[in-house]
Amino acid sequence: MATLKERNVAILAVDGFEQVEMTGPRDSLQAAGARTVLISAKTDPILGMHHDKPGDRFPVDMTFLQAASEPEVFDALLLPGGVVNADEIRMQPKAQEFVRAMFKANKPVAVICHGAWLLISSGVVQNRTLTSWPSLRDDLVNAGAQWVDEEVVVDGSLVSSRKPDDIPAFSRAFIELLQSTTR
Repeated sequence: MATLKERNVAILAVDGFEQVEMTGPRDSLQAAGARTVLISAKTDPILGMHHDKPGDRFPVDMTFLQAASEPEVFDALLLPGGVVNADEIRMQPKAQEFVRAMFKANKPVAVICHGAWLLISSGVVQNRTLTSWPSLRDDLVNAGAQWVDEEVVVDGSLVSSRKPDDIPAFSRAFIELLQSTTR
């Protein structure tokens, strides 16, 4: 089994992200040897959520502005969901810029639940097949994507899942994709 040693995975989030949608995949990536970097709008710690209840605070490693200036140092991107996070992060121009750079470089991108809103606002879902939380279906279809209701969907360099129950399959698919890519 290939290792993810020396692979850098960017995680984009702001306050209100669904905590398990970040920590579950992050922990799997780290167990496989990857380095994860939490990126947000500011350097202040960000608040995770357990659905509608506050979770833990997580230290931020760098800002969207810093990451957007050097996307080439990252091998992959993870986008957790959470309604509050997803609604706020999609309005961040530097987060959008970073997403577009990762897609342009054809680097693995993994998105779960409401995280797909950032992909829509970044203009990268047209002609892609993906899944999400069901309420995003119309938004994705209107942005030119094909939406399917499946546990995990891999479309080229894009991995998507619907909800926290999908995290084991989501994490496996993301790691397999990242292992199959060259640096």
